[in-house]
Amino acid sequence: MTVKTPVYMDYSATTPCDPRVVEKMLPYFSQEFGNAASRNHVFGWKAESAVDEAREQVAALINAHPKEIIWTSGSTEANNLAIKGAAEMYRSKGQHMISCVTEHKAVLDPLHHLESEGFEVTWMEVDRQGHIDLEALGKAITDKTTLISFMAGNNETGTLHAIKEIGRIAKDRGVLFHCDATQAAGRIPLDVMDQGIDLMSLSAHKFYGPKGVGCLYVRRKSPRVRLVPILDGGGHERGMRSGTLNVTGLVGMGEAARIAREDFDLETSKLAGLRDKLERDILAALPDSVVNGDPENRLPHLSNISFPYVEGESLIMGLSDIAVSSGSACTSASLEPSYVLRALGLGDELAHSSIRFSLGRFNTAEEIEFVTEQVTKEVTRLREMSPLWEMAQEGIDLSKVNWTTH
Repeated sequence: MTVKTPVYMDYSATTPCDPRVVEKMLPYFSQEFGNAASRNHVFGWKAESAVDEAREQVAALINAHPKEIIWTSGSTEANNLAIKGAAEMYRSKGQHMISCVTEHKAVLDPLHHLESEGFEVTWMEVDRQGHIDLEALGKAITDKTTLISFMAGNNETGTLHAIKEIGRIAKDRGVLFHCDATQAAGRIPLDVMDQGIDLMSLSAHKFYGPKGVGCLYVRRKSPRVRLVPILDGGGHERGMRSGTLNVTGLVGMGEAARIAREDFDLETSKLAGLRDKLERDILAALPDSVVNGDPENRLPHLSNISFPYVEGESLIMGLSDIAVSSGSACTSASLEPSYVLRALGLGDELAHSSIRFSLGRFNTAEEIEFVTEQVTKEVTRLREMSPLWEMAQEGIDLSKVNWTTH
């Protein structure tokens, strides 16, 4: 088997720009270089037209109106604008928000910031598969609640929240629903109208567009959502996000959204098939391995697998020909075990032994076979060096071992 290495399986961290996206962007670096806010000449008009087309393409991906797309630098900014902007705009109604302990740091940290400013946040726990209790969510909403924020698909386990049901609860109770769809865009069906979403964050580089551009969907009707901007200066983007637009990047995001929508069925089917093969082959070769999260309701491209008795970072170092991660790219510098996996009930040891495999558009079946072979070889090697693995093979219940020394 001849496979070009290293094999990239960290598509949840970022994706390469699709060549079609790059081709569409190229003229806007030097030929069509106008400022989209320049209304007095043809250079500005062409830039504005290109931005309008991109707005339509991104809106179509989530069934929104183009005017509901507010450009940002990515999902982190979009999340901050949604959460902080809504908190300030609706402060007079109440200072209570609801979210989940397994959200991305780009949602957790803005909410923690609001807590330091006197806001109250209710943090929903999750079950072993990563789901919240919808009945508990309904009970947590009060007359002071202004916003609830839940991601569409988890960036570490792939578990999907029941966003349509969450949207219905929000609508029934008259609160805004923000959804971080960073990992979900182009990978599961998103429909802000059908799913009752009022604010949605997207990032281009997660679906084969360029880095540094994203957007926030902001509902215009039923209800009309208003936000206090976190950037002032010029009144761009309906007054919600000032700054000269990155026309080149937005053209790329629009093209990436168009391709994602056009190729959706074929691509998601391919990814789910490759992911399932990866899991089947790894679990068959390493039967003590465990797939984390919901095995059914999850993103099609992502698999989080724990390898008991093996330290995850050592495993990653041993897989020098494969790009994988032990969790979110935004927290990979931390030596702490994944807070997402701990929230699912995994102990520190098992959480530390977990690897996230995230597949993408350019992976092949041959690469899956290569990765399975390499992972099997390295896990086996590390287990043979582990006294814990030896004890487990002898039938010793490690949970009952008294590790105290005298």
